[in-house]
Amino acid sequence: MNLIRRTVLGLIAAAATAPAAMAQDTIKVGEINHYKRMAAFAEPYKKGIELALSEINEAGGVLGKPLEFVYRDDQGDPAEAVKIAEELMTREGTVMLTGSILSHVGLALSSFAAEKEYLYLAAEPLADSLVWNSGNPYTFRLRASTWVQAAMLAEEAAKSDAITYATIAPNYAYGQDAVNAFKENLQRLKPDVEFVAEQWPALFNIDAGAEVQAIERAKPDAIYNVTFGSDLAKLVREGGDRGLFDGRSVYGLLTGEPEYLDPLGDEAPEGWFVTGFPWYGFEDGTPGKTFVDAYMDATGETPKIGSLVGYMTAQSVAAGIARAGATDTESLVTAFEDLTVNNTPIGDLTYRAIDNQSTLGAWVGTTAVEDGTGVMVDWEYKDPAPYMPTDEEIMAMRPAE
Repeated sequence: MNLIRRTVLGLIAAAATAPAAMAQDTIKVGEINHYKRMAAFAEPYKKGIELALSEINEAGGVLGKPLEFVYRDDQGDPAEAVKIAEELMTREGTVMLTGSILSHVGLALSSFAAEKEYLYLAAEPLADSLVWNSGNPYTFRLRASTWVQAAMLAEEAAKSDAITYATIAPNYAYGQDAVNAFKENLQRLKPDVEFVAEQWPALFNIDAGAEVQAIERAKPDAIYNVTFGSDLAKLVREGGDRGLFDGRSVYGLLTGEPEYLDPLGDEAPEGWFVTGFPWYGFEDGTPGKTFVDAYMDATGETPKIGSLVGYMTAQSVAAGIARAGATDTESLVTAFEDLTVNNTPIGDLTYRAIDNQSTLGAWVGTTAVEDGTGVMVDWEYKDPAPYMPTDEEIMAMRPAE
């Protein structure tokens, strides 16, 4: 009797500790993000994921199973994100992680991925240290490199007569990377430029009046802006009221993204050279327009850059799992190296094996106000390849694997 009882208990224990994925009817992916703290980005991002999932699952899913994302809110807290990641991996039976917007949270998840040897697709975090200085074999990134986007703005700035520049950026990993990238690229293209002021407001806690005064005192010819969200809105309004932007060229990283430009309405800046997402200008018959139409039909809303990133995140996950032919981490990591994702809204997309960075580029153009709304005009989509560091430079930056 005791032998039977021990045998039964042993079977129960084995079942409880077996990988949850073995018994699942779906392939689960853990998605961690700041759904409350950054709802303006995270909610469109989630809707983009859901649109892609509906298309993927209607077409038969992946490896014969539906693909499912398990959503969790980390409140923008790195420690909370890591705690959730552990729970998703051990209790929910997820096969990999995606998500994060803020770079310091993404870096925490990347460290977790390296420690646990568990795949993390960083959808949005923009700090380049994620794939370069702090890169690891288990972290891949979808969103266009900060270095690349800053280099595109620097290329335009080098064409101007401006010699002295002021910069303003949130004081955390992404802002620091973005300023360093712009400075290095611009000084390479135009060695006589001088940076006369650097302002580092706390993220989402800008004292716009003080920042505007500090920049004005430096009397720069041009300004490089990396603020976004509520910080951008306060800077634009305070700077506009005080004439900070009058007669000055302004280069804005992310400023053209609908998440940040739409809320400004007719107060949106005009004539800034920016990166963004001009969804309203895509031509019929292009992959971008097909995505825009499908998203608007599904949600009744206009898309944001987050919508695009979410959609392509799910596409990437499905393509990676399909290529792996399995859901164990090592198979997935191998599959993501040089993975090509077909039929995305920007065409084919590849995750480079050298640094796990995708080949998603960026849209650059100039801001204007049309019908009371900020838009990008005279824009173009630029491939990232000409703006990337050399392979040798990237290999020197990434830790030895």
